[in-house]
Amino acid sequence: MGEFEDAIPLLESSIEVLQASPNSNDQSEVVENTLFLAEASLQLERFSTAKKYLDTSFENINIHQTIKRNSLLASYYDKIENFKNASIYYKRNEWIKDSLAKKQSNLLRQQLVTVVGNEDLQNSQRIIDEQKKENAKARSEMKAKEEQINLVIISLIFTLLGFAGLVYAYIKSIKNQRLIAQQNHIIENALIEKDSLLKEIHHRVKNNLQMVSSLLSLQTKNTRSKAAIEALEEGKSRVKAMALIHQKLYQNDDLSVIEMQGYIESLINSVQSVYKKGGHNISITIDAEGTELDIDRAIPFGLILNELVSNSFKYAFPESDENGKIYIHLRKNGDQGYFEYTDNGVGLSEDTDEHTNSSMGLRLINRLVNQLQSKLNIDRDAEGVRFWFNFS
Repeated sequence: MGEFEDAIPLLESSIEVLQASPNSNDQSEVVENTLFLAEASLQLERFSTAKKYLDTSFENINIHQTIKRNSLLASYYDKIENFKNASIYYKRNEWIKDSLAKKQSNLLRQQLVTVVGNEDLQNSQRIIDEQKKENAKARSEMKAKEEQINLVIISLIFTLLGFAGLVYAYIKSIKNQRLIAQQNHIIENALIEKDSLLKEIHHRVKNNLQMVSSLLSLQTKNTRSKAAIEALEEGKSRVKAMALIHQKLYQNDDLSVIEMQGYIESLINSVQSVYKKGGHNISITIDAEGTELDIDRAIPFGLILNELVSNSFKYAFPESDENGKIYIHLRKNGDQGYFEYTDNGVGLSEDTDEHTNSSMGLRLINRLVNQLQSKLNIDRDAEGVRFWFNFS
């Protein structure tokens, strides 16, 4: 709920009670609550207090708490603009997560080998049992027919030959089934490794884009020109929009598509973080539930939305955004899709079309819409502005 001032005394009192407890499980809760205290202090911008909690020496701290501690330390150094140390803790978490992923992959392989081995053992035992039963039956038949005439003996020989053919066919069938099972196992392992590699690629691309964003932030601090600062912030916002795409991909089980409702929500939160003094009172409605796009369409859409939302935050509500509204609609049914964006701000000026070629944002939007093989439409009225286009 964001009530960090109220949370801090409650956390401190709980730590005092837990530290007095002889139960070892309660000591893990001490670690957890100390990390919550550090997080609350960071939110309240009490950086020295947060660092004190993060530097606490713990006897028992699990891997998930270590990851959380590293994330908080990275956030702390980000806030005090020590990006070099922040990147160190980001990398530590990546090493830990990579190590966990490798361990899980090895465990999965071992489990698969164990399952296959058990199935082979059961199949072999079943074959042996069946052969024992058939051999016992054959011996019984031969013993009963030893005293019969030669004709019965000849019939028995033909019967045994037929039985041998059945056994041969059965054994051959078992071998084919084993071969198929081995091939399926190899294919499943290959698919698992492919998914792991793709997720790792998207993860690393996201990390590289975040590094670019951090470099742009660092450059902004060293720049005095207002125009240059605005350009760097816009570039930073666009890089974040692309990084979100790769973040959503490596977090998904399905690496081929992105669920757009959650992506748009995350994108708007990212844009709001760039424009800290604007956009927080605007009512934003997102209608994209159930819509999924592949990466070739999701990246242009992310950049288009980034430009439109940024423009609304910067220009649509110059006096007050108390009654500001933004509506985003995205649908795709089969091969046909539709996108619409509206706000109730001051709208576009009458000469917007004449200056379209000189506006970086509108030029970028038009090129991205052309990339989607469509054409951007713009409506102006007293209530604001409306952008829409169809796509396939």
